[in-house]
Amino acid sequence: MFVHNVFFWLKEKDNEEARQALLTGIKSLEAIESIKSVYIGTPASTRRPVIDATYDFAEILVFDDEAGHDVYQVHPLHTKFVEECKHLWEKVVIYDVEA
Repeated sequence: MFVHNVFFWLKEKDNEEARQALLTGIKSLEAIESIKSVYIGTPASTRRPVIDATYDFAEILVFDDEAGHDVYQVHPLHTKFVEECKHLWEKVVIYDVEA
């Protein structure tokens, strides 16, 4: 199993239109066939010193293997998402996990 964890920080945190545009863009990725499971959300209300809740959206994508992830990376829906939404975020952090 290959898990792709992506965290987004909006440039304009108080801009509801930008927030909705990024969320719509993230959700568009769900149609990519090599993804087995998708989880999209915002920071939970838990607050402890070890928790980073500064991001605005997280997307967790589960693939069968790294090859499925590689298909996702070059998929037209993914490249379209990056091109159309990259102006909305100031930072993206990714953690890839093999399980």
